[in-house]
Amino acid sequence: MNILKPIDLTKILKNKEEPNDKENKTLKDMKKMVEEASKIAIFTHESPDGDAIGSTLSVYLALKQIGKEATMYMPEHSRLFDFLPGAKEIKTELNENEQFDLAIALDCSDLKRLEGSEWFENAANTIVVDHHGTNMMFGDINFVNSVSPACAQILITILEYFEIEITKEIGTCLVTGILTDTGGFQYEGVTPETYEFAGELLRVGVDIPSISARVLQTRTMPNFELLKKVANRMELFENGRIAFSYIDEKDEEEVNAEAGDHEGLVDVGRSIEGVEVSIFLRQKGEEGYKASLRSVNKVNVSDICYLFGGGGHPRAAGCFIKGNLEQAKNKIIGETKKWMD
Repeated sequence: MNILKPIDLTKILKNKEEPNDKENKTLKDMKKMVEEASKIAIFTHESPDGDAIGSTLSVYLALKQIGKEATMYMPEHSRLFDFLPGAKEIKTELNENEQFDLAIALDCSDLKRLEGSEWFENAANTIVVDHHGTNMMFGDINFVNSVSPACAQILITILEYFEIEITKEIGTCLVTGILTDTGGFQYEGVTPETYEFAGELLRVGVDIPSISARVLQTRTMPNFELLKKVANRMELFENGRIAFSYIDEKDEEEVNAEAGDHEGLVDVGRSIEGVEVSIFLRQKGEEGYKASLRSVNKVNVSDICYLFGGGGHPRAAGCFIKGNLEQAKNKIIGETKKWMD
């Protein structure tokens, strides 16, 4: 009979460069802060994706493993991730007077995008773990690695330093984060450690194929209906190098969309032959539209979104644009055209 053993993180990280002095000090300070905290809260960005949810759950399970009281806060998240261990323990509400010894922000580049920022700011101590190059370093301790393909992969190093066993449950959450932020290992930024870690997870019983099918190939019915609208409205600019589409609040009401049902719609444009940048707008109230941008291999969309107060990664970024549909469309397409060459 096959007996599953705990993951040997030293084996995974054998080819990885040792943390430098600064990283070692950060990890040491982080561990001390966690050890001294009695009440810990975990937060992530608005409209959490698979990396945000997977990272949050893995940290929650890790803290429980070492006997810490922890709270996860997400006002809403896609039900596609409800299969993950610990998902039922996510809190959608917190007492406004709630106080925490330590608040941890995961996969979030700045305070204004953090759900629960008010509790984060009021916590006695704060930690930020992230992989966005635009991170504003808003924690007391900031562990940011912009070359990591996912926040979940950064957590491998942290868990190894904390001597936390990566169980099948924690591994399931971590690989969900990695799968979603790498598009199933297909985006640039994937490292040898990404594959080595995935291999170790398979060895301890994590069902990566079924997780991949669940989070990358399964659509809710509202998401499918929205996808049809996005495809029907698709416009091409700059000789087919820019794809543009959108949905508004009426569209989401018509299909009874829930949290996360808009995820992945920006990729419809990117999948078209010849497209370099895909732009997707989603209405957010009367003020304006949330813009999601994806590029294939040349344009740094993070730089474009930064001009509108947003940010992200070179190939995937977002921002908020004030105005009606035509105004938002003209602003984002006009700026994108300047970056095409």
